[in-house]
Amino acid sequence: MAHEISEKFIEALDELEKTESTEKMVALFAENCEIGNVTLTNNLQGTDGAKEFWTNYRKTFGEIESNFKNKIYSENTVALEWTSCGTRADGGEINYDGVSIMETDGEKITRFYAYFNPSELGHQIVDEKSKSKEA
Repeated sequence: MAHEISEKFIEALDELEKTESTEKMVALFAENCEIGNVTLTNNLQGTDGAKEFWTNYRKTFGEIESNFKNKIYSENTVALEWTSCGTRADGGEINYDGVSIMETDGEKITRFYAYFNPSELGHQIVDEKSKSKEA
């Protein structure tokens, strides 16, 4: 099951990166999911949180393409090692590596977390919740 969900995730990410549409991606997440990465101070919750996460991810870049080097599966967990290349929202080139961990309930993603070196991105990824709290 985790293998099938990860392949759907890779397809949805490709669509998101090319078209900016979050619909396919958000549909993969459970209503009670948790989603985050190393730049967020608080993880996001539920499908609304997934939509916010993936919308903000895509806004971070002008163009972006992720390629997967390794895929490691267990019954309900997946680790995906990736490289993403493209341009930042300000037009500068970007190339960074990371690993995403997904936990599933067999049908949907219940937890997603991405690990990468945020300094490779500069100041492009912003925790929108923290930003709005400061305003």
